[in-house]
Amino acid sequence: MKIIIIGASGTIGKKVTEAFQGKHDIITAGSKSGDFQLDITAPESIERFYEKVGGFDALVSTTGSGHFGPLTSTTPADFKKGIESKLLGQVNLVLIGQHFINAKGSFTLTSGILSEDPVINGANLGTINGGLNAFVLAASIELEKGVRINAISPGVVEDSPGYFEYFPGHEPVAMDKVVNAYVKSVFGAITGQVIKVF
Repeated sequence: MKIIIIGASGTIGKKVTEAFQGKHDIITAGSKSGDFQLDITAPESIERFYEKVGGFDALVSTTGSGHFGPLTSTTPADFKKGIESKLLGQVNLVLIGQHFINAKGSFTLTSGILSEDPVINGANLGTINGGLNAFVLAASIELEKGVRINAISPGVVEDSPGYFEYFPGHEPVAMDKVVNAYVKSVFGAITGQVIKVF
């Protein structure tokens, strides 16, 4: 399979890339590293990326950022940044990518636990994650050529100890469990699912 991993140098992306490498044709991409660079906040950059890569069988996105901070000091501009990056960026990977993906291919996006288990300072990311989960459900009934789509929703992962203090009472998730969720989405048969890993 020809598999694109966007965000391949990140905490989760790195582990997913390691798990898939050697068995498949892996194309890595990111804002500053990887086989290709792209800006997911710019649709024209996504379009150019797909034109270079050509047809593919699966896309895994572990990319996108959001605003993390007190709601009382969050501005509309702060909120919009996250919407344009993690939410619209991943949505646009699908909207544009659907015209390049091979029949029976799949998209796997990354949301997260904050859509249903909020923490202080996490309103922007909670909103983004909820939007991604809803998009996956809605898109799954309209994608053509047997193309599937799922979202992985992880909790705080064991390889991100810097975030533990922001998730009081949350058990860090083992990286192999997170990777297995991506394996299930890419190589299984499910679609329209939010695979929760927390």
